[in-house]
Amino acid sequence: MKKPVQVALVAVSVITLLVTMSFSRLVKHVFSDKTAAHSAPETLTTAPAKSLYDFTMNSLDGKSVNLSQYKGKKVIILNTASECGYTPQYADWEAFYKQHKDKVVVLGFPANNFGGQEPGTSTQIASFCQKNYGVTFPLFEKIDVVGEKQAPLYKWLTTKSLNGWNDQAPGWNFCKYVVDENGKLTHFFASGVKPGDAAFKKAVGI
Repeated sequence: MKKPVQVALVAVSVITLLVTMSFSRLVKHVFSDKTAAHSAPETLTTAPAKSLYDFTMNSLDGKSVNLSQYKGKKVIILNTASECGYTPQYADWEAFYKQHKDKVVVLGFPANNFGGQEPGTSTQIASFCQKNYGVTFPLFEKIDVVGEKQAPLYKWLTTKSLNGWNDQAPGWNFCKYVVDENGKLTHFFASGVKPGDAAFKKAVGI
């Protein structure tokens, strides 16, 4: 009888840990600045080890996409979710993309790291985004944007020694990273920032 009891205790411990981690992230988000913005200094003390163009990601339909194809355009990178209070931002970013896609591209990366708010498969996510918000900007396969399994792209976005200046990781869904026409990270914006906000418009030059 000892073995089943031990297994049960381990399972309870794991569940407790996961719940505690999720609650901790939720508390941090509740008390964080939802409109926080950070920008690269004029002179970097650390030279970027990589650029956006060093990464290849899988699209939502499973195709390999080399991000170097976005050379010459500004790029907005979002970590998205389908069941979040910020989910209606899909409409804001779709409208922004349609208006400015000749100069600025929006890339969405679904992630289930915050509140379990992106539980769906790639097919479910694609259907949800198209049906509810008519999303046409590029969406990619679900990844981890924080934690031990953090995707290499987000490791670059959130590690100063790799991008040259920033260590701000997403605190919740719909955080934004701005990358310039040369593949360099220039800005970070928190979840509450929308395309029409003055600081964001200045960052992308519109």
